[in-house]
Amino acid sequence: MGIVLVRIDDRLIHGQVVAGWVKAIKANHIMVVNDKVARDQMQRVLLSMAVPSHLKLSILSIEEAAVLLKQGVTEEDRVIILFNSPEDALSLIEKDVPIKSINVGGIHYCEGKKQILKAVCVDMEDIEALYQLERKGIELEGRIVPTDERINIMESVRKITMGDNSVNLKEQPGENS
Repeated sequence: MGIVLVRIDDRLIHGQVVAGWVKAIKANHIMVVNDKVARDQMQRVLLSMAVPSHLKLSILSIEEAAVLLKQGVTEEDRVIILFNSPEDALSLIEKDVPIKSINVGGIHYCEGKKQILKAVCVDMEDIEALYQLERKGIELEGRIVPTDERINIMESVRKITMGDNSVNLKEQPGENS
């Protein structure tokens, strides 16, 4: 089967992923793709403790994930790929890994970010990466859990970046609406 969900969620593995998404899509393999986490032994241990023993867990750098996915190593599994940012997702896709759709489920607020959905806050780097993903033909849908309504995340991005209501996130640090 291969990849059944690609998700951007800065918390990576947590209850919504394990109890909600894994169960709903019958995934048996979670793949965390992030260079920093792949090098951080403490993060690796903490993430492994959040995954039930019946699930496979891979914590890979972007390069390692690209190699394995292009080789088809995961084709017999039902894989959820987790990124903590749009930039990481873009980096993997730029290595010619075929991904058609990305669920944007959680990017939390911090200074310099603007809230666009209930659980999604973005800064200019996130917005640029989302636009690049869209230009590559990737569907970008916002949903926290599988039972939520699918939202075209780019409609929300455009509301804050175009027209009379556009914002410059760099000029409004710390604003949260």
